[in-house]
Amino acid sequence: MTSPMMKIVAPLLVAVLSLCAATAHAASDRRPAPPGAPEDAPPEYTRFTAAELETGFMALAFGSDLRVGGKPKGVRKFVEPARIAVLDQGSLSRGDRYKAAVREFARVIPHLDARLTDKDDDANVTVRLIDEKNFVGAMEQAFGKQVARDFVAKTDPQCMTSLKSRADGTILRADVFIIVDQGDDVFLDCAYHETLHAFGLSNHADSNPFTTLNQTRTVGYLSVYDRAMLTILYDPRMEPGFSAGEATAVLPAILKDLGSIVR
Repeated sequence: MTSPMMKIVAPLLVAVLSLCAATAHAASDRRPAPPGAPEDAPPEYTRFTAAELETGFMALAFGSDLRVGGKPKGVRKFVEPARIAVLDQGSLSRGDRYKAAVREFARVIPHLDARLTDKDDDANVTVRLIDEKNFVGAMEQAFGKQVARDFVAKTDPQCMTSLKSRADGTILRADVFIIVDQGDDVFLDCAYHETLHAFGLSNHADSNPFTTLNQTRTVGYLSVYDRAMLTILYDPRMEPGFSAGEATAVLPAILKDLGSIVR
């Protein structure tokens, strides 16, 4: 039963189009993609101006390019631990690789409490790893035929995340769908991309050359920039429900503490 203070907003559906075009930018402070990334993964940017970080955070943490239901009014994040159940349901077993990605997020993002669980009924994040032929059916089962079909017609996605949150910005639940049988590049790009969405970075920024949440890039690893985005989001000073103005007010102090990645 949901109390008046626990009012759930309608699910926010977020998709990534697995586009293969890479964005070419001449920039310093770059290094090769980390071990475990796809062979053709782009280099990793390692240092940013404060403006690049602030602009990116405000773009990624507010709004979404595809919504069903009410518009999110502010910052959204988990307050309780994110308990993640991974359902390895595809013809290729990729559960262990996805779990390694979750452990990476949990290890490197301060104040993000992300834990794997084997109990579906204990999870508030459910990740379904499925074959492409079962993708639409899985979404129909989760959200109903009309919502799923409208979503697919608009986006032709290969992975998707749905969030449910309270009016105060607290994320209550995330459902993630990732296709596993379209190659390593698609799987890894979706795995990192959708996990960023699940933790509260619900928008895309296709003009941003640094983030995995740029749909014109195929990345496939947790970049320094996206680590910074989640570090900002889960800093205790960035409270759930913050408006854009409130977020902007605390960003300078948070950015100051990011240290060497700010140039």
